[in-house]
Amino acid sequence: MRTATLALLAGFTLGVIAPAHAADLDYGVLRGPDYEPEVPVIDWNGIYFGGHGGYSSARAGFKNAYKPIVSNALRYTVAEAEFNASTMLSSRGGSTDGASYGAFLGFNYQFDETVVGVEADYTRFDRTASTSDRLALFRTDSLGYMHTVALDGTATARIEDYGTIRARGGYAMGNFLPYVTGGLAIGRVHSDQAVAISDYGYDVSAYRSNQALTTGKVVAVKNFGYTTFDETKPEAGIPATRVIRNSATKTMGGFALGAGLEFAVTQNILLRGEYQYVMLNDFQKSSGNGISINTVRAGAAVKF
Repeated sequence: MRTATLALLAGFTLGVIAPAHAADLDYGVLRGPDYEPEVPVIDWNGIYFGGHGGYSSARAGFKNAYKPIVSNALRYTVAEAEFNASTMLSSRGGSTDGASYGAFLGFNYQFDETVVGVEADYTRFDRTASTSDRLALFRTDSLGYMHTVALDGTATARIEDYGTIRARGGYAMGNFLPYVTGGLAIGRVHSDQAVAISDYGYDVSAYRSNQALTTGKVVAVKNFGYTTFDETKPEAGIPATRVIRNSATKTMGGFALGAGLEFAVTQNILLRGEYQYVMLNDFQKSSGNGISINTVRAGAAVKF
């Protein structure tokens, strides 16, 4: 009986102690940590610089590209007074597109999730937009001449390069920074306008009188603007042509707008995609012309 009693006490004691020890075990040690490590917070503060490359499409206006050339060349002439020669040619816009590339430098300041800063960039484009027009008018003028005015004009604008300085504002979302930007732009454009001018005629009354003669002496048919002239067949004459050209390289000002998305690979390596619109004004003196440039580009930068 005593032995049975001791056995029952020992079993009861083990039954109580074993669960107590089991309750004290840290099963987390066996399972590992029950939380993920905290994602590093990106600090957008600091100076950064990098490079960019992309695709640009530009359109140039050529308002009054030919009028100053023609009006100056034909001033005080019948061609201008009666034909309004300086208004004959139409100046349409021209487009160009292609690859562009460059570099940028900026500074960010962050408070909470808001990031503001200043950025400057340089872009090399070196593409040419062009337009052309030609027109010829002929009629008997007030002096009795069969008068012809023929114009052939071309205009080009080569956009060499441009730069911007802009403010930026964005909202940090982890590793991503969507932003908008806007500021001033400045660019170099080489403009060239050329017009081939032919202004010629002959005395139609004298020519017709000679054609009507059966006897008698023909009279000289007065003419102007020809390199060779046949009095018996004026339409076979070769008119003289002169080409007058205006060209200049100008620095123009304007503005820039854009938006983009930046991604922080690490605290110091940044990638971005960006759209930028640049407007440059008046590459031809007193013409009111402008050049608009749309660019989609990608870039990478190092931040300090």
